[in-house]
Amino acid sequence: MSVGMVYLVGAGPGASDLVTVRGKELIERCDALVYDYLVYDELLTWTKRSCEKTYVGKRSGYHSKPQEDIEKLLIKLAKDGKMVVRLKGGDPFVFGRGGEEADALLDAGITFEIVPGVTASVGTAASMGIPLTHRNDSSAVVLVTGHEDPEKSETAVNWDHYAKLDATLCIYMGLTKLDYISSELLKAGMDPETSVAIVRWATLPTQESCIGKLGTISKTVIESGIKPPAMIIIGEVVRDAPKHSWFEQKPLFGKRIAITRTRQQSSELMHRLHQLGADVLELPLIKVSAAVDEQVKKDVFFELGSYDWIVFSSPNGVRYFFKEFFSEYKDVRSMGFMRIAAVGPATVKEIEQFHLEVEIMPEKHTGADLAEALIGTDSIEHSKVLVVKGNLGSDDLIKPLEEKWAIVDRFEVYKTEASDLSENAAAEKFRQLGAHGITFTSGSTVRSFVKQAKALQLEEGAETPKTFSIGPVTSKLMKEMHVPLVREAKESTLDGLIVAIVEELVHP
Repeated sequence: MSVGMVYLVGAGPGASDLVTVRGKELIERCDALVYDYLVYDELLTWTKRSCEKTYVGKRSGYHSKPQEDIEKLLIKLAKDGKMVVRLKGGDPFVFGRGGEEADALLDAGITFEIVPGVTASVGTAASMGIPLTHRNDSSAVVLVTGHEDPEKSETAVNWDHYAKLDATLCIYMGLTKLDYISSELLKAGMDPETSVAIVRWATLPTQESCIGKLGTISKTVIESGIKPPAMIIIGEVVRDAPKHSWFEQKPLFGKRIAITRTRQQSSELMHRLHQLGADVLELPLIKVSAAVDEQVKKDVFFELGSYDWIVFSSPNGVRYFFKEFFSEYKDVRSMGFMRIAAVGPATVKEIEQFHLEVEIMPEKHTGADLAEALIGTDSIEHSKVLVVKGNLGSDDLIKPLEEKWAIVDRFEVYKTEASDLSENAAAEKFRQLGAHGITFTSGSTVRSFVKQAKALQLEEGAETPKTFSIGPVTSKLMKEMHVPLVREAKESTLDGLIVAIVEELVHP
């Protein structure tokens, strides 16, 4: 067996979109992932299913594995022929003990590569709008640890020296020793009015921060309630942080939103909410998978050229239809000359990926409105219509067409089922903390939410979420199933849903 390779990869300061392209590529390809406490959970979802994941995190007062054992694990995994990613918060060579791990790999004859990451001080400063260097305030930056090896007999940090520099001090892992650090800097002559920023979970929607003066910063931190891990930035460059702060000014910053779409479909909504500053909890209440009756498929494809209309009632219908279509045909022209109708813009977007033009989309994005729009073309009577749907689709679309003498064939290409959230980490967080809002984007998410009410029962003190519906069909089912409705999107799209959330939570 050939020996594998180890990649020491920086995970950046927190946010998943600040990981380097190279880092993301390696996480997606690796056979084994060895990761730290400060690695954001989302990064762990990038791995392939067969990836072996090992948590070796260290936090104040708790080490899951001694450093020597981590190094032995990396060597063993590589000798087993695996491609190994050692994923470390920030940059692996900035207070990440990457140098020690590189030495151990070198001694063992293991090939390795260093993939840098945005280190915590740089990420923290950016999220707070703090220029680490400024022509008028600071001509140098000092990166220093506030938590040295406890086995050292003497400190290697010369606070007296750093106090006299015309530099910005970025102190890693120093919050528990803030009293000592600040007193040493003050004793060395640093001005007690010097500005200080303390930032926890920088670049993430859960970021917490406080700004104060060196002489009273310990009291400010106690009043703010900020706990480790946190970055300390000291210097006059911090002075204008409240003015420059952009990250914490996002409209949904500090708001936790639970989204209930399938995991495959949640990425766009999650990304959009993240961009607005929200802390997003994915609650995949439903799962969608291909489900096709082979005989029905055979019959539909045999008659495909005879249909006048093909009607798609959801984006999932489009995805799974074309998956089946291209398993039989190589060319989209094999569909013939049928006209195409779709229920809403998300469905249209999926269809247009195949360079096909949608002729009909109703102003209101419901099955009933789509039927009305089709009937309004005066082309339905005695026409052959293929409706592509899932197992839970209603008759709001099909029944009106049949009443107008259309010949309608139903083609179910996927099934929607309830997911099991009893062991889901996001569901556990939802139970403990609750949310400011929860979204429902289909009737199936509503049914699954009601079915799993016990698994999602909020604990005492948790935030009770306001409920948001994507449109009238979902809202109707919410009312029927006694799920309180706070606000319905004016337009049945993700844009409409996001507007409703912002209006309710930010500008009620």
